[in-house]
Amino acid sequence: MKALFDTVSYNCSKVVTKNYSTSFSLATKMLSNSIRMHIYNIYGFVRFADEIVDSFHNYDKEDLFKRFSSDLENALKDKISLNPILNSFQHTYHKFNIDKSMVDAFMESMRLDLHKKDYLSDDEYKAYIYGSADVVGLMCLKVFVNGDDEKYNELKDSAMSLGSAFQKVNFLRDLKADFTELNRSYFPNVDLDNLDENSKQQIIDDIESDFEKGLSGIKKLPMEAKFGVFMAYRYYSQLLKKLKKTPALRIKDTRIRVSNPKKIELLARSYVKYQLNLM
Repeated sequence: MKALFDTVSYNCSKVVTKNYSTSFSLATKMLSNSIRMHIYNIYGFVRFADEIVDSFHNYDKEDLFKRFSSDLENALKDKISLNPILNSFQHTYHKFNIDKSMVDAFMESMRLDLHKKDYLSDDEYKAYIYGSADVVGLMCLKVFVNGDDEKYNELKDSAMSLGSAFQKVNFLRDLKADFTELNRSYFPNVDLDNLDENSKQQIIDDIESDFEKGLSGIKKLPMEAKFGVFMAYRYYSQLLKKLKKTPALRIKDTRIRVSNPKKIELLARSYVKYQLNLM
């Protein structure tokens, strides 16, 4: 039965989320049950595309990505796929009328990661972040507002800012993997071989500006989504706090993380703030 296959597909996306990101999985658990599955579906799709370009070094990544792209197009057109991750994503895509241009922008940023190593201008940098992060925030926002176009238009700028902030924190945290292992440099006009405190602070100031805009939108989200997104915001804010305390020259040689006990503490503190309306 198709319904059983769909259930298996949704469960696959949930398993992908839980195994690839404990922090995102924890935040997603804080969403209402009515929308949680759809965020798993979106995450499963973007995670698999990202894994192709970032991880499968012993395989023909370009061929794998081409096949994944073709399967994605067929899934969206046919409203079914034998790839359970794409089958679950197409369901969410159609249910919430996600704009195809968002999917295309995301795939284009992932495609760039196959070959592009340096982002030399602000325009290139912003275009990559839009495709790799902002549109993911917009896809999730489509789910959060459940078809309310007026609410979506009100919150889309803050959703993009929050997506940008998350991605820029990832860039700063993952300098070791991106620069040393994958030979990528996302920050324009920054010498990562000699990252200094002034350059690091400029990046952090930019992230904090995005976070401020993002938080204003979180406060206006529907109740079904507000606490889960706030939890993700708190987690990334904690990462940024640790990065601020890490000397610039050490950032490239280590990977900053938030321990599991700290994540549980953040959850508890976030819940108190949420309940007391102290966001």
